[in-house]
Amino acid sequence: MNPRKIKSALISVYYKDGLDRIVKLLDKQGVKIYSTGGTQKFIEDLGIKVTPVEDLTTYPSILGGRVKTLHPKIFGGILFRRDFEQDQKEVAQYDIPSLDLVIVDLYPFEETVASGASDEDIIEKIDIGGISLIRGAAKNFKDVVIVASKDQYPMLENILVERKGETDLNERRLFAGRAFDISSHYDTAIFNYFFSGEEIKHFKQSVRDFQVLRYGENPHQAGVFYGKLDDMFEKLNGKELSYNNLLDVDAAVGLIDEFEGTTTFAILKHNNACGIATATTPKEAYLKALAADPVSAFGGVIITGSKIDLATAEELNKLFFEVLIAPDFEKDALELLTSKKNRILLRRKPVTLSSRQFKTLLNGVIEQEKDLKKETEEELKPVTNRFPSDKEKRALLFANKICKHTKSNAIVLAVDGQMISSGVGQTSRVDALRQAIEKAKSFGFSLEGAVMASDAFFPFPDCVEIADKAGIKAVIQPGGSIKDQESIDYCNAHDIAMVLTGFRHFKH
Repeated sequence: MNPRKIKSALISVYYKDGLDRIVKLLDKQGVKIYSTGGTQKFIEDLGIKVTPVEDLTTYPSILGGRVKTLHPKIFGGILFRRDFEQDQKEVAQYDIPSLDLVIVDLYPFEETVASGASDEDIIEKIDIGGISLIRGAAKNFKDVVIVASKDQYPMLENILVERKGETDLNERRLFAGRAFDISSHYDTAIFNYFFSGEEIKHFKQSVRDFQVLRYGENPHQAGVFYGKLDDMFEKLNGKELSYNNLLDVDAAVGLIDEFEGTTTFAILKHNNACGIATATTPKEAYLKALAADPVSAFGGVIITGSKIDLATAEELNKLFFEVLIAPDFEKDALELLTSKKNRILLRRKPVTLSSRQFKTLLNGVIEQEKDLKKETEEELKPVTNRFPSDKEKRALLFANKICKHTKSNAIVLAVDGQMISSGVGQTSRVDALRQAIEKAKSFGFSLEGAVMASDAFFPFPDCVEIADKAGIKAVIQPGGSIKDQESIDYCNAHDIAMVLTGFRHFKH
């Protein structure tokens, strides 16, 4: 297995966490250590002998630290092939020492960008020497061990303790693979920083954080989530989130953000709202949302933008649900809601989400801007003789926001501050409307005075006619059909108010 004994090491790291244990083991085993700058001082402060890189290269650190290790004596010591006679002659001729272990990490580029630092500070966190050392050592994994992150210290420590620093080829190859994982991720982050907001036709994403899910969409499918959920949520209770939970949580977050600054509750099932309402108190909002479809709410995902108090928690506690998301919980409310151990409670943190989204498709990836359009009252274009009342306008805008987050073809029926029902994912808009009407009636809602929202235009006047006969007297839709006038004419003949938005909100 081509064993190699670690006899020399180059160490130059930004993060010193856990390094002391490694350095002490290396010193104990007689490994010659080379180092630079702050790492050199760290090792010396441990009372361990270290050779400065400057003594090897005969050059000091120059250009404000931009150039320290970029020298043939460093890279020659890493890259020379131990079993090549010509390489051996050349390193002997130029007095190049063998470097068997390279421990190096990279400047915190992503963290610096996330901190809102200046361009000048960000540019200085583009590592040159570190990335070169990682690539060089990883390329020559047949002879060299590369440790490119403090996360790999436990594996190295085990080798030093159990086998006194002797590695086999498979181990060195594994270290090299992990090193290239780190370097490729780093370069992707830099690329995306330079081209943020630009129209580029290259798809580059790299996410190293992950968690294995219990399974995917169905039990026979494996599933993994790539990302940092802890940055977005604090899990206060319950089992781990599943693949389907995550899909619903994503849909819930997108929907509730439409109602920022209001006391709103939404209940979702299979990525669609089965109930959503806005009210003066969280309890009232929740009960109104639940009333729209208490059957589908069973086992759903619930989200609110308001702090959950005890009165609301007492109502929530009566329902079996999978996930509850809120910005905060009162202490007594949290004590009540955590009484059921499998119930997932998430405290949402303020995180800025990407304005783009993508998914795999066929043999590639499809990417687009998120649908962030939010229609305002001033943008509504009345096209009928009767204008909607102020109350109807509020209901129309409310329903339109929900429609945007409902699977197409979609119809949403609502009154001011409450969704009554919806028709979702139908192959015809007429079917979506009939589904919504039937569902509203099944839960005891009267449609007299309700409004209707459609995610796309009406190609025929049949939908407004069906809505009219059900008691609906105000409609919001994008418009754009060559037969818009037929729907408008029907509305004028039956005293229905219709407004156009000019924006379609398909969601597939």
